[in-house]
Amino acid sequence: MFATRLRWMMASLLFLAGLIQYLDRSALSVAAPLVVKDLQLDPAQLGIVFSSFFFGYALFCFVGGWSADKLGGKAVLLIAMTVWSVFCGLTAAATGIVSLLIYRVFFGVGEGPFSATANKLVSGWFPRREQASAVAVCNAGTPLGGALAGPVVGFIAVTFGWRVSFIVIALIGVGWVVLWSLLATSRAEDHPRLSAAERELIVGGREAAKPGEAMLPLSHYLRRPAVLATAFAFFGYAYILYFFLSWFPSYLTMAQHLTVQKMSVVTVIPWTVGFIGLVGGGFLTDAIFRRTGDPVFARKLVLVGCLLIAAVCVALAGLVASAGAAVLLMAVSVLFMYLTGNTYWAIILDTVEPGRVGGVGGFVHLIANCAGIVAPAVTGFLVQATGAFTSAFVLAGGMAVVGALLVAAFVRRAAEPVPATAAA
Repeated sequence: MFATRLRWMMASLLFLAGLIQYLDRSALSVAAPLVVKDLQLDPAQLGIVFSSFFFGYALFCFVGGWSADKLGGKAVLLIAMTVWSVFCGLTAAATGIVSLLIYRVFFGVGEGPFSATANKLVSGWFPRREQASAVAVCNAGTPLGGALAGPVVGFIAVTFGWRVSFIVIALIGVGWVVLWSLLATSRAEDHPRLSAAERELIVGGREAAKPGEAMLPLSHYLRRPAVLATAFAFFGYAYILYFFLSWFPSYLTMAQHLTVQKMSVVTVIPWTVGFIGLVGGGFLTDAIFRRTGDPVFARKLVLVGCLLIAAVCVALAGLVASAGAAVLLMAVSVLFMYLTGNTYWAIILDTVEPGRVGGVGGFVHLIANCAGIVAPAVTGFLVQATGAFTSAFVLAGGMAVVGALLVAAFVRRAAEPVPATAAA
């Protein structure tokens, strides 16, 4: 049975990598009240520290995706996870804002390749009819890692100090690197334990290139309005995500006056429902694809509808007075935001030839993660200037609305729908 399900073993390894990634990435947000006190940072400085991660991360989203096309997904993730684990651990050695900024930038460099490379691996390991579901499973570890970060990092930081928490989660990353080096391959055909039946399922489920068809240059795809619209919608999604990831714990302690212990527990709620949304969104879009025979329409329907709901809820979360109402609205926003989480990658898989999936995915992810540079820093300055978080919540919702409208306008239904019987 194991030998006939190797593709889902690969998805499980990527699930674990995503979980560790967000456990690592969320650690600073959870430990922020203790780090701020120890290193004497003000809100604007903290916002810059949060944003610094994304200078390295956004650039290496593209570099990592391009490298996956050239070198293969296994090698790229092996290097990336090693780098991010090392610099996550080095965060414990920070003595002030300068060293903290340096460690966070290189930590971002290590994490940047993950999503585009995982998407590339899905294209090499799954038939088309399973790809959105596979993307959902691979990425579902990220909100679960965010959920675990609250209680795990919070407990370690309060009990043993915030520096110890970074060392512990860095060691978890090193353990994953060992597993990946022993079990993974870049393509299904390269795995020595792949069965003939699973090979036929995977290879037979890919779209074959037309005779004489040459690979289009990467620049051709990067100029497509549909690709650009998807990238900017992903930016709107990421703006909500990174506003939530970086500042929501501090909002609960600064504006709602929760203790670090209570905040660590409360933040589990939105992350947990986000996990449900990210897994469910992939299977939902694949189900619509099988019913309609049009993969692009299926992805677009889920993306536009759910991202608009997420936008409204995050804006409302900034207008309510109680912590309970804010957490509830944020949880609904994160749920619907994550329902769209696979659609950006699935649109790329549906519209881009396999040899360019890494590069195009990396470009789209680069644009999206510019939100990680903008959202934390802008939020920090807004809080410093106004003394409140209201405008930051509303701005996050507005960014997502713009992204959803761009997809509605520029991502078109596939010209030649795939018959539902072929997709099933």
